Amino acid sequence: MLVGICATPAEIAGLPDPPFDFIEAHVQHLLLPEQPDAAFAPHAAATLDCHRPTPAANCFLPADLKVTGPNVDHTRLARYTETAFRRAASIGLRTIVFGSAMARMMPEGWSGARGFEQYVEALTLVAPIAQRHGILVVVEALNRGECNLVNTIDEGAEAVRRCGHPSVQLLVDVFHMLRNGESPDPIGRHAALVTHAHLAENEGRTEPGFHGDDFRPFLRELRRAKRCKHLTIECNWTAGMTAGVAAAVAEVRRQLADAALA
Repeated sequence: MLVGICATPAEIAGLPDPPFDFIEAHVQHLLLPEQPDAAFAPHAAATLDCHRPTPAANCFLPADLKVTGPNVDHTRLARYTETAFRRAASIGLRTIVFGSAMARMMPEGWSGARGFEQYVEALTLVAPIAQRHGILVVVEALNRGECNLVNTIDEGAEAVRRCGHPSVQLLVDVFHMLRNGESPDPIGRHAALVTHAHLAENEGRTEPGFHGDDFRPFLRELRRAKRCKHLTIECNWTAGMTAGVAAAVAEVRRQLADAALA
């Protein structure tokens, strides 16, 4: 399994031999889906020139592009998605993470059942656009402290199955699972759907190795997801990325190796 970090080409430019395999970008900052192509062009050039590939991007939707509640705008969502996925494909970026806590946050008093239906409707809308551009959208379950919709791996898997489209699959984020107090078991239950993963420590969302969190039980289950080839460290760097990245990547690889032997 390849190990990457969330970063930009500029952030890793000073690392002559980065210890990670790839970087994961930020959809809104890299792809600029509601700005003209001319604004995207320098970002595309920097990504293509980067000495590590960018196979994935997170933070799909801005907070005001709501997919739940009374003010859903599917016309804008379709337009935004078309531009984002077209640009992603042009630079070889193939996985888009659908976390977007504020975009999917249900307003107070909103029906949870209706909110879930609306989220599935959004997935159903973006799925054929993703397929047309060769993109895979992955549903990210977010912990209950950050969002009030699709919080567990089981709920994420249910959304994927309800959408029922091959271009919509599942992401496992170990940080969010730890925050929720989830066991590793749901990863194995839904391993056939899992195609991407995130990881950080529970306390402070710190980099692996800082507090010493043991991810091995989760990684053992994750290894059952045969289509999952990328594991991204998505964390708050305690002493800056440059200072901490080598040790964090080494720790993840060490725990991955241990998980394989268990």
